[in-house]
Amino acid sequence: MAEDENAVVEPSEEVMSEVQLKFFTKQEKYAVPDTVFAVQGNLGVSGLNSLINEILKEASNVDEYKPVQFDFLVAGELLRTTITSFLESKGVSCENVIDVEYLESTPTPSPLDCILHDDWVSAIDFYNDWILTGSYDHSVHIWTRRGEHKLNIPGHGGPVKGVAWLYNDGSDAAFISVSTDQTAMLWEWKIESNSIECIHVCRGHERGLEAVTVSENKQQFATGGWDTLLKIWSADVNKERGGGDETGGDEGTTSKKRKKEYSSASSRTPLITLKGHKEAISAVQWIATDEILTSSWDHTLKLWDAELGGMKSEIVGNKSFFDVHYSPLSKLVITASADKQIRLYDPRIKDGAIVKSTFSSHKEWVQSVRWSPIDSQLFTSGSFDNSVKLWDLRSPKVPLFDMLGHEDKVMCVNWSDYRYILSGGQDNSVRIFKTKHQPKSGDGKKSTSQ
Repeated sequence: MAEDENAVVEPSEEVMSEVQLKFFTKQEKYAVPDTVFAVQGNLGVSGLNSLINEILKEASNVDEYKPVQFDFLVAGELLRTTITSFLESKGVSCENVIDVEYLESTPTPSPLDCILHDDWVSAIDFYNDWILTGSYDHSVHIWTRRGEHKLNIPGHGGPVKGVAWLYNDGSDAAFISVSTDQTAMLWEWKIESNSIECIHVCRGHERGLEAVTVSENKQQFATGGWDTLLKIWSADVNKERGGGDETGGDEGTTSKKRKKEYSSASSRTPLITLKGHKEAISAVQWIATDEILTSSWDHTLKLWDAELGGMKSEIVGNKSFFDVHYSPLSKLVITASADKQIRLYDPRIKDGAIVKSTFSSHKEWVQSVRWSPIDSQLFTSGSFDNSVKLWDLRSPKVPLFDMLGHEDKVMCVNWSDYRYILSGGQDNSVRIFKTKHQPKSGDGKKSTSQ
């Protein structure tokens, strides 16, 4: 289930002083008169909702008016307390006329399917209605969005820590998996026959891999792991094609037999190796045509030039980074760290080490973060406190929702498109939540699944 974190307790003992508010909205169909309203200072979100809906009901002249749930922005931040408490926390005089923007609130995510695995789920990627997962049982798994298991692929010799779709045209698909066995494997999947072939095994890392990302043009991919190295590889499935036997989707095929068949795949070496991190690389994301973003246990984020083969810039934090994600909509970066905090950075400013905002609610390590692919204000996070949270940038102290269901540590989160949020964890499950949020005008629908 999803819990609404917006509930506000409006204390009866608070001084019943009046505050003058002037409401406005960018959603013209919900506009109210340009008037100053005197309201009680102990009102919160629910009280303001009642006020705005009463005004809209009177203006609509209909008997069966359906109330709309709104959020309220004061000084650029979502109201999560009473009006008086908020103004006092910001040092704003209650004697001033306060401008309040209201907008439709984000709908509550609905829990859908729970996909069970045989071991911990450490990686998720999603393409249309196909889910790709990596597990500590050394396998990659393919599922339908409704939870039907299509294929178990036991090709690795260690836990699978990262998976990424390369392409999927409905009949043929390709994807990449990386593992603690120090290899990345490039797979080709025939969807109609449900047969899988390992095309290339990429060798070059000296320790286990943690992350993989695919370039925008799908011609290359990059990997990072415990040897502190960022490596760039060709993603061409036809180049140097090996003689790997094609294996059908028979669930009864033994792991030992399949591994033997995959051993004949072509071996591939990296195009470029980039050095700079001092400890393990925890996450990689290809964020532009020739730019790759990495996070590391060495307390740094680095931006790399994939074409020239060098580091472009660096952000230094004060804790180990477990994950990083860049939004092409807001041009901002969010990070997951060992101190339970999520931090927001702007890599465009000269001193990117300045934290723009800190999001506090998780009770244990934050392991994974992902931006919404359609809304520049929203992101989700997964933590070792067994929870997945949906956040709005304008509410740093209180998440929008807690999405409950996991019974153990959450290891990975991801968005499909604007409809689904997925999470995997140490309870051997993938949880799927459906959102009712629609693309905003001007934001566009752009996938950030990496």
